[in-house]
This record gives sequence, structure tokens and C-alpha cells, in this order.
Amino acid sequence: MANKQYKTWMLKGGGATDNLQYVQDTRTNAALGPDEVRVVMHAASLNYRDLMIAKGGLPVTQAVPNTVPGSDGAGVVHSVGPNVTTFRPGDKVLPHMVQGVSDDFLPRLDAISGGIGQAVNGTLCEQGVYPAESVVRMPNNMSFAQAATLGCSGLTAWNALMGLKGRAVQAGDYVLVQGTGGVSIAALQFAKAAGATVVATTGKEANMARLTALGAAHVINYKTDATWGATARKLTPDERGFDHIVDVGADATMGQSFEAIRTDGIISLVGVLGSGTNKVDVMTALWSVCVVRGVLLGSKDMFRDMVAFCEKHDVQPALDDETFSLADAQGAFQRLEKQQHFSKVVIQIQ
Repeated sequence: MANKQYKTWMLKGGGATDNLQYVQDTRTNAALGPDEVRVVMHAASLNYRDLMIAKGGLPVTQAVPNTVPGSDGAGVVHSVGPNVTTFRPGDKVLPHMVQGVSDDFLPRLDAISGGIGQAVNGTLCEQGVYPAESVVRMPNNMSFAQAATLGCSGLTAWNALMGLKGRAVQAGDYVLVQGTGGVSIAALQFAKAAGATVVATTGKEANMARLTALGAAHVINYKTDATWGATARKLTPDERGFDHIVDVGADATMGQSFEAIRTDGIISLVGVLGSGTNKVDVMTALWSVCVVRGVLLGSKDMFRDMVAFCEKHDVQPALDDETFSLADAQGAFQRLEKQQHFSKVVIQIQ
């Protein structure tokens, strides 16, 4: 490893509109700590979080200067510290975003702001060093590109559907997902694999066939149907409403989610893509007699459960049509910002 010159992206930090710079990785020759693993990264994928950190400007997305960006990635263990017994060279692994926490720890915003890709080194690099306790085994049924989508958006979708004890999605349930971003597509695929009936929404006619191909029983265009919540509800047995809704739009979508949810159903709020418009009164949850969950990422225990589920049901995560090299990571960020992607934008590193 010491004979090769590795490259990495770095975050400048501060309030710059473009925090990214592509540089030689000076960590290549650094000695491993006793509890660390060195991972040769093979692929990474981008999340909305990564875009906001790269753009800078908001207090919650400020990066620690000289930190490697990237929340999601997959690679192969190159070497391990002397105390590490859980992994060995050659193992395929995925880093969890939050380090130094227990296996059942559920991250809040402060923990995520202190996570990889913002406060500690992330995945947009040719080789990364992570605490052994913060990585999990990669599914054996996936490519590196597919597995690189699981750590952030995949885990968020898993938590939304499976994270509430006693209320995990099961066969016979009806699930509503919104749009074609990474969390929504992962939720569609997980719910379908669990035996649920999935209804999806999109604002693009071109994506309707793709959602159907992934297993959506029905697809509604929310741009041509302003009352898509009521429309979706009619697709459930006896128009009872949905057992689970994965809401990515916040203010822009919650009103319709309340229209579509069944009595005692669960709305998992996982995103803020439409925040600031059409404010919804929290009392609507009372009138709807439902559960509203705020979901940020998930625990390491959930991560391992998700890996096992993906192997058991041979889940193959959907990817965007266009793939980028590490050197062209800025092109990947631009595609995400322009919302030209479907599901996950992947960066091939090896």
C-alpha cells in the first residue's frame, strides 16, 4: 500500500459554496490504530446529505476542514490493527455513518453531524481507515456498487419500515413510497421483498414504468393528481388506507400522507425535500389517529439485520443509469443536485 499514491476528495470546511477538492491522500502511509481497519474502497454513492455538506452554508451541514466526504461506500479490508478480531484482510465491508456508539444506538441529528463525511473521514477516497466497530459485513449477493447504497439511504429506508419493534412491514401490508430518490426506491424494494403491496408516486411520467418494474403495484403522478393521497387510499382494501408510508417531502407531502394513512398506521418522516411549504399542523396526527415517526439513519444492529434480509431475499438495489469515476465525483454531485438521477448515483472507485 505504501508504494502507491492514493487520491481522495477533501472538504475545505467553512461556508464555501464548493467545499470539494481532489488531492493526494497523505494518510496512505499512516500506521493503523490498534482497533482500526484499512479499507480499499471500491464504490461509493451520494446522498442529499453529501450534497448539502459539499455546498456548505448551513450551520448543520458545516464540515470539519480536511475531512473526506461521503456517507456511503463499500470496499475490501486491506489490513487490520493488532486488536481487531472481527475482520481480516479480504473481507468485504461497509462503514456505518456514526462511530464510537453501541450497536443499538439510534442516531439523532447531532450524532449524524459528527459522522463520516462531515466530521470524520468518509468514503470518497481510494483507501479509508475506520474503527473496526463501525463497519459491518457486506451482503454476499451484491456488487460493490449496489452495496455502496446501503449505509445511509438504505439503512434509513430499513429503519422506516422495520425499525419500530412489533410493527415491521410484513406480507399483506400496504406501503406507500414517494418519489424515486434513494430512500424511496430502497423502501419499495424492501417492502416488496417482505411481501407487501407497494404504491409509489412520481412527478415524472418516464419513471412510472421503472417503478412498476421494481415491483410497485400502482404508480401515481403527483404532479397531475393534486389529491394523490386520497387516490392512493382508494387502492387499499376497503379504502382503509396504508399500513406504512415513507414520507420524504415533509411539509410538501405530509398533508397527503395523512389523507392516505390508515387508523393506527405509521408515517415515517425521513426527509425534508419539500420543507417550508404547505405547513401541516401536528394536530393532524391526532385527527388521523396514526403514528408519526421521525427517522434518521438507523443502528448498527439494524444495519446487520438489513444485510441478512438482503441476502435472504436476494434484494438487488436499483442504481442510476449513469456512473461516475472518483476523479469525476463533482459530476456526480451535479447530477444529484439537478435531480436527473433515478435511485442512487454511484461513484466507481476501483
